[in-house]
Amino acid sequence: MQAKITNKRETIFIAQYQRKIVGWLVIQSPQRKRLAHKGTFGMMVLNKYRGLSKLLIENLLKWAKYNPYIEKISLGVFSTNERAIALYKKMGFVEEGRKINEIKLHDNEYIDDVLMYKMVVKD
Repeated sequence: MQAKITNKRETIFIAQYQRKIVGWLVIQSPQRKRLAHKGTFGMMVLNKYRGLSKLLIENLLKWAKYNPYIEKISLGVFSTNERAIALYKKMGFVEEGRKINEIKLHDNEYIDDVLMYKMVVKD
């Protein structure tokens, strides 16, 4: 976690309720110069606190808006996670592709990894 704190292109947001961590969002950015303009995020929120997902993403977008390095935010989401996909679309993310049968749930049961992105609007 210390690396996230000191790397200006990466950060982590924590959601707490009554001193308990109920969710987090982390964004990572590659070191390679040609890819360093983008960050990919992952997020986890306990089911009971799903409403905090939007707040975590809003904080990410605000952070990225003022971050001089990040111009594009990307994510991957299970194709079966319709609620998350709807939230991402509502927040301006668009699908840019899919990794077909990328996730194996059980024997002979696969789902796609939906790749989405949003360009960061700077002031």
